[in-house]
Amino acid sequence: MNILAIESSCDETAAAVIKSTGQRSCKILSNIIASQAEIHAKYGGVVPEVAARSHIEVIIPVIEKALGEAKLNWQNIDAIAVTKGPGLIGSLLIGVLTAKILAEIYKLPLIGINHIFAHPFANFLTDNPPKFPLLALIVSGGHTQLMLVEKNLKFNLLGATCDDAAGEAFDKIAKLIGLGYPGGPAISKTAQDGNKNKYQFPTAKLDYDLDFSFSGLKTAVLRQVLEIVGQSRGNLKKSYDLSPKITSDIAASFQANVVSVLVEKTLLAKSKFQPKTVVVGGGVAANTLLRQTLTKAIPQAQFVEPILCTDNAAMIGALGYQMARLKMFIRPEELKADSSLETI
Repeated sequence: MNILAIESSCDETAAAVIKSTGQRSCKILSNIIASQAEIHAKYGGVVPEVAARSHIEVIIPVIEKALGEAKLNWQNIDAIAVTKGPGLIGSLLIGVLTAKILAEIYKLPLIGINHIFAHPFANFLTDNPPKFPLLALIVSGGHTQLMLVEKNLKFNLLGATCDDAAGEAFDKIAKLIGLGYPGGPAISKTAQDGNKNKYQFPTAKLDYDLDFSFSGLKTAVLRQVLEIVGQSRGNLKKSYDLSPKITSDIAASFQANVVSVLVEKTLLAKSKFQPKTVVVGGGVAANTLLRQTLTKAIPQAQFVEPILCTDNAAMIGALGYQMARLKMFIRPEELKADSSLETI
């Protein structure tokens, strides 16, 4: 089975061709990503209207390039999988409408994909695919979740963020201390020269022990920065010019706090639900400290390959293949973009 996958939930226009290689696994024939990172960097974050226009300009060339790199034509494609949500509604609409039109033209089955649920399925593109039930820690720019996934693709949400997601917190703190966008890689790099024990930032105490909260941590970092620069909260700036040493120490202390929370919650979920596999995916899963710390705590944990941690179509195709095996298709007229999608 060959699946063409399309991803356009935020600021990456992506298309991939995935080929099944077994009952549980598949491989990448092509994986094309047109990034808008440089376009949005000057704004300090993604501008929805700009993102949507950029998707319109490149989505067909990206799909054609994915088919060409896979050395396939439309007669070789068995189904189309496309992200239907969550994400920016304008961006989602471009991908969904394109997939619907192509499915109609070429008479192909269509699969609507939850972008967040797809992150851990990138590891089904490896020689050692996860076993069900799998515990997924999904840490991306807009979501931080613990999910238990069963063989029939039943997704059980175990815990989620109550406010800021981990990736969102990375972006906001990076901007605060003058590191720019995207924040995750910037903080990770800057933290290498910092003392992670310099600032003791608090962690949130929640009623439910598998939920996350990073808003308080963000506020604590802001207070520390204001104390350092000698400013009150009455005239806040979006960014502060700190010395390299202070910037590194704040980055290291902040990063260590986030990682400790992610690892602690994952360990607790593993102990409670006894999954056969633990998989970590999403943009923050590329963080070096998280990989090192969680691997020490759970040596068998599987991390998604860094290139597949950020938004891409290969993971959409990987989940699409699993859904195709279960005949989870949808008619084009029924497929809708949903910016706040919470189900499969």
